[in-house]
Amino acid sequence: MSGIDVGEELGARAAQARALSLLRIRSRALAVAILPAAVAVVLFAAGAQGHLAGPAWDTVRWTVLGVAVVVLLVTVLVAVSVARARPAMSPTVPVPEEGAPDLYRLVRDLADRLDVPAPSAIALTPDCDSWLEDRTHRALRRGAAAAAEAGDAAPVLVIGSPFLWWMRVAELRAVLAPVVAGTGPSAHPDIAAARRFVRGLDASIADAAAPGRGAVRGAPLAFAGWVSRLLLRACRDHAAEMERCVAAAASMRAQTVDHGLRIAAQEQVGLAYAGWDRLLTRVALPAWRMGRWPSRLDAGVVSALTELSRRDRLADGFALRLGERPACDLLEEPGVADEAASLLAARLFHGGPAESGPGWAPVDWQQYPDEVVDRKWRTEAARLHRVLDTLGVPRASAADPAVPTLARVMEHLSGSGGPGGPGVELAAGIGAAVAREEAAAPGHGGPEHGGPGHGGPGAGAAEDPLDLWGPGPLPLFPLQPPRTGTELLADHVAAMVCCAAVDTAGAAPGLDWLDGPALLVGGERRADLATPVLSLVEDGDPDPLLSWLAEVGVRSDKPVRLV
Repeated sequence: MSGIDVGEELGARAAQARALSLLRIRSRALAVAILPAAVAVVLFAAGAQGHLAGPAWDTVRWTVLGVAVVVLLVTVLVAVSVARARPAMSPTVPVPEEGAPDLYRLVRDLADRLDVPAPSAIALTPDCDSWLEDRTHRALRRGAAAAAEAGDAAPVLVIGSPFLWWMRVAELRAVLAPVVAGTGPSAHPDIAAARRFVRGLDASIADAAAPGRGAVRGAPLAFAGWVSRLLLRACRDHAAEMERCVAAAASMRAQTVDHGLRIAAQEQVGLAYAGWDRLLTRVALPAWRMGRWPSRLDAGVVSALTELSRRDRLADGFALRLGERPACDLLEEPGVADEAASLLAARLFHGGPAESGPGWAPVDWQQYPDEVVDRKWRTEAARLHRVLDTLGVPRASAADPAVPTLARVMEHLSGSGGPGGPGVELAAGIGAAVAREEAAAPGHGGPEHGGPGHGGPGAGAAEDPLDLWGPGPLPLFPLQPPRTGTELLADHVAAMVCCAAVDTAGAAPGLDWLDGPALLVGGERRADLATPVLSLVEDGDPDPLLSWLAEVGVRSDKPVRLV
């Protein structure tokens, strides 16, 4: 037996030992619950045989019986609560086999090479991660058409959608090998039972914590949640160690598949994560705040990572792989899957609605500069001038004092005498205006914040993927904390400068794949605007910005078109 086989066997045995420890905790809890009933049986049997006679023992027998009945009823209540509680299911985009026969064939071939059961289905997640997810709980089978009907079905393979677009087919196979290898331990009855027990406890706790329960229903659920919390606390260390051993055993088994390629593929995982994070925070988030959602995020990550490889010497050469077959070719309609994953990403990371509407429309990358960047700048510039009007700031001297100009903004901020002056008041006014617009948006689905909805389109999604996730607020994974008033003010002043540059100096809105909205002057990106704007906003010093405007040729006294 090779060293790999020995390591895998040891990991599997350790995982099974931990699973048995978890099951022993369940058995001990059950034993404690039936102990009063057992004592009551012994006492009544002794009385029937003429032992332990007398009024005192009769009182003891009936008291113990009453306690046993109460404990059994409570045990049934907790058991039913744990059994019926619906485990959380990750929001994903299901991929039916008819929509990706080549991908299913790759995964099944991988499972055959690893000698493990093939996953029961495949789904996509808008994140840089992949895992196996058990969806065999009966509550999930009722709620999700894609879930397995049999209680012993293999788990679902969830694949990070950015991997499909950035990775080549061979790289994806190497990355998925240790994940698919995990179906082997999942099929072991002790490990499967232990996982069901832990998931049931976790779901019971979440069910008890859900808001909107009446007193009649809430009290029993709260008690069941308290008992589940005690049991889960006792199980936590064993469960964590079991999963660690399962992962170690799966990793050892996967060593036999594409071992030489796995190191390079793992480098691509790190690179994909870096590009995906930049794309979401710098490119997608401004669009989401404007009520638009980029419909090709996964395709955009290829452009972002290609640009990263061009700028970063550490990533140099990674773009050369793009001549090989991309893993997204394993899908019959990659555009449909990309659109569904992009809409789900907007909901998970921003809280956007689940369907397109008048204030929540898709946008292609070609339309992004005009429909997102330019609109963002002009919307923020208009908000800035509305707040100035509210504060009673006079219009800057011009041929027509009614038109908005950049000079008005600069004169107000440069006359503030530093950060303690009217600049703080202006920042507070902008923050309040943004908050009001968010609150006034229907269902919080306005320009600055998305709203609740249900379901994502495409790739076979027939229902809301978040219905099974739980009642928590959206977004589930916010990308950034709320912006401060000073940050908002700097953004709005920069937007006003960009509008003036477009209207008076022939500049244009653009898209930088790593930094998002960009100002193009003479076809080249100007990335040096932030520092002079901060000097004006934080210190009341207009000189750096005046120098920048003179260099670009911007006329601060000329009117600017707003929305």
